[in-house]
Amino acid sequence: MHDVLDPDSDRGRVYRSLVGHPRESAARLAARCGLGEALVGALLKELAAEDIVVMTDSGAGEPTWEALSPMQVVEALAQRDDAVRAARRQVGTELEQLYRFVRKDAGHYGALEVVEDAARILTVSRQLQQSARRQIRVIDVPPYSGTADHYLEQEVLQRERMAAGVVYRTIYPGSAFDDSVAWPNMARMISAGEQARTLDDPPMKLAISDSDLAVVTLSADGHPGVVSLLIRPSSLLRALSNVFESLWRLAVPVSATGIGTQIDARDRQILTLMASGATDDAIARHLGLGRRTVVRRVSVLLAGLGATTRFQAGVQAARRGWL
Repeated sequence: MHDVLDPDSDRGRVYRSLVGHPRESAARLAARCGLGEALVGALLKELAAEDIVVMTDSGAGEPTWEALSPMQVVEALAQRDDAVRAARRQVGTELEQLYRFVRKDAGHYGALEVVEDAARILTVSRQLQQSARRQIRVIDVPPYSGTADHYLEQEVLQRERMAAGVVYRTIYPGSAFDDSVAWPNMARMISAGEQARTLDDPPMKLAISDSDLAVVTLSADGHPGVVSLLIRPSSLLRALSNVFESLWRLAVPVSATGIGTQIDARDRQILTLMASGATDDAIARHLGLGRRTVVRRVSVLLAGLGATTRFQAGVQAARRGWL
């Protein structure tokens, strides 16, 4: 939403043009902004969905558009920023609860069990998934303790459970795009129906089955291997569930489209220039391309990356190793 105030972004150019020229059609806006009419139409729909512009009736059959007050837009931006800060504070509060709970002696908290045996840890992971009726929520970060065969079996199990109607929602670290060894099944699982998002630095390795069982896996203190904490229905399990949901709202959706895909040198140059803040005109001059060609390629790249702004496109492209 912030890019609507950026005069160099496509959304910013459309909004700024409407501020100065009320009740314009998409065709006239496209001509004023030097953008394709189809692209302007799509941008107007996005802006309308965010309550930044509204469609007006021209009385001549062709709809026209009007910008909402810039002060309203700025206020909405401020409110959204406040909501994000509040969500982060909530995550911090919930993680603080987790921090205090896991440092209690397990013998004094009946809902918590410590498991250190590697074979049993993997068995518990399998049982957690097999017992799920509605959903499995996962934060997938190191440490890893299974063999290559285990992760192949895990892929088969996940496919079986998804086929049975169990929803998998997984948060991966942003580095997942850079490491095909640590996350070998990610693209295949997303293609199979897993809902996936990425977060720069997830705070823990976690799996939750419905609201019945959670497993937090940590590096063992003082010796190699891992330790798992099994948490049964309790206030701690509810806190972990809230942590996951808060992080899920902050994470960036991942599309299977384009994962591992290579792009040609020209598109890489365009993406690099976009990420540096260059306008379409500047990109066209720098690369010796026509402006329409640049606008068309930028539109295709944004769609392929699942991005609505140039900044998002730069982040997604960097995560996929395209820059």
